[in-house]
Amino acid sequence: MKKPIQTLITLLALALAGPLMASSPAELTAIVSGWDRIKYQTPAKEREEAYESLAQRARKLSETSNSPAALMWEAIIKASLAGEKGALGGALGYVKEAKALLEKAEAMTPVEGGVYTTLGSLYYQVPGWPVGFGDKKKARAYLEQGLKVNPSGIDANYFYGDFLLTQDDYPGALKAFEKALAATPRPGRELADAGRRKEIEDGMAKARAKIAAN
Repeated sequence: MKKPIQTLITLLALALAGPLMASSPAELTAIVSGWDRIKYQTPAKEREEAYESLAQRARKLSETSNSPAALMWEAIIKASLAGEKGALGGALGYVKEAKALLEKAEAMTPVEGGVYTTLGSLYYQVPGWPVGFGDKKKARAYLEQGLKVNPSGIDANYFYGDFLLTQDDYPGALKAFEKALAATPRPGRELADAGRRKEIEDGMAKARAKIAAN
């Protein structure tokens, strides 16, 4: 379980919410910025404790605001915490909590667009039955829905490309990665964008190597 969950969280370096708009609640903005710092700047040995603290803040915000964005970010942080704890630390339980939060956000109107991409990412990265709830068909459906909401977004295209890599659709993956790399930078998400671009470039290299080998 450790490896699939850790892979999931590496991918959920997400920042699947869009840019930090001026209208975003101050606490949500602070939580997202805190996640960025933990993911990309905090030493590995300090991340679990940092995520736990941030998860408490996110839970308070989602309980008081009950907004799709707050629920989504609580889910992202729970998934990130799962990656640090690993299987022996109850990683799958945290991922299931993240899924439940995302499903609650999905039922709201309006839906935060990143919810679809985040759910899609969970469904293709988490192991399937009997270990977990992974489901490739659901993953594709959610990822494609995420692209409908945000067709030029860096994360929507990146995660779709990464999913296509797992399905051996290397030309499709490369096309999605190229679109992700061309995405407009997100104000306030410079740290996350830099990390995501590195992941995109890695994905492109894998896709090109597979195409060349075939």
